Amino acid sequence: LYNSAWKIWRARRAEESHEERDPSLMETVARLFEESRENRSADARCCGVADKEGAAGRIPFSVEMFPPKGQLTLDAARKVVEGLRAASPDFISVTCSAGGSGNGHGGQTVAIAELIQNEAATPAVAHFTCVSATASLVATEVEALRAAGVETVLALRGDLAPGQEPADFRYAYELIPRLKAAGLCVGAAAYPEGHIDCLDPRENIRHLRAKQDAGADFFITQLFFNNDFYRFREAAESAGVA
Repeated sequence: LYNSAWKIWRARRAEESHEERDPSLMETVARLFEESRENRSADARCCGVADKEGAAGRIPFSVEMFPPKGQLTLDAARKVVEGLRAASPDFISVTCSAGGSGNGHGGQTVAIAELIQNEAATPAVAHFTCVSATASLVATEVEALRAAGVETVLALRGDLAPGQEPADFRYAYELIPRLKAAGLCVGAAAYPEGHIDCLDPRENIRHLRAKQDAGADFFITQLFFNNDFYRFREAAESAGVA
């Protein structure tokens, strides 16, 4: 997917600068866009998207929107979403910024996810961090998501601001059951190269299994640069991670 995105970006840059374009590259780009537009649905839930697309012979394609620190106006967000929607992704995820910078709980994440889900008619996945959240705040955020029509979240531990202590949740696997009980489709994070706080591959797999046992419906990997993914996937499968 990253290779496909790179090809698309290169093709667009070539078109903008009138550079000489490789016909085979342009054919590949055209095919990727055409395939991505076929038979996409605006189902609010992203559970099972990999199985659905795989059964249809397609590779799931998603994009992630990372609002800058501070408040991002909805008008500015709308323009970004319109550009992302042009690629007809299976879903668009919206991140939370670390350290309470205004995009997380009580910030713009829910508002932007609602825009994606309802105005752009594209499934939205709202990042949902927990390490600084109380149970009451989580309940309030869940209500806001449901009211907005957003039914898929990515459960994450998140990062603490300097001097801050965990509240009612320390890890994502503790949050997942709350989100599942609320009827949400819940994704969780996977780290093929290891988490910054846990570089032991076996321990990472145990954490992955704990998230699945807690109710995670699917996993999204962190961007990785070394081709260790297949080794990671085999280890996960051996540990019973589906």
